[in-house]
Amino acid sequence: MLLVGMLDSPYVRRAAVTATLLDVPVEHRSVSVFRHMDEFRAINPLIKAPSLVTDAGTVISESLLIIQHFEDVAGRSLRPVESAARERDLALTGIAIVAADKAVAIEYERKRPEAQRYAPWQERIVTQLHTALDLLDAAAKEGALSAGPELLPCDIAAAIAWGFCRFVIPDVAPAERWPALAAQAAACEALEVFKTWPIDRE
Repeated sequence: MLLVGMLDSPYVRRAAVTATLLDVPVEHRSVSVFRHMDEFRAINPLIKAPSLVTDAGTVISESLLIIQHFEDVAGRSLRPVESAARERDLALTGIAIVAADKAVAIEYERKRPEAQRYAPWQERIVTQLHTALDLLDAAAKEGALSAGPELLPCDIAAAIAWGFCRFVIPDVAPAERWPALAAQAAACEALEVFKTWPIDRE
């Protein structure tokens, strides 16, 4: 299978880390949706990162669906089996995805010319990001997020969302405001599986 997209994307990185933890072998091709549009379009006309080309040649878009395919191939999931733990993992994973989404939105807003920026929208997405980080930090303080020994999807998603925030918008996500989340993410980043798939800082 071929996973396409840059590792500066939290979605590409989450899919890659999950594949490794599920023992699903993937080849990675670092292609930018901005700098290499023609190359990406030839793989997926939607120019969507991540994109997965399966062994059968099928192209799957959206990280959640790509991860679902990895689970299908592996015949197992990283999610807990017990109902309450599974619900908690789903809830926290969703919050972490929101954090990543809002960080992406903030980064994109900053790329607009000043005259085209809409302050109320910028304030809204920053508030949404901060709310998500507040919830993740509280979960980390309570021990609902960890760095293993067995990583859950919420652990992976939270650590990767935080790493992305610190990479692209560190001024909006100061580490001292969310120390428990920062510590959880740092512990995850020290793991071999995260080192295998580092943020692409080029």
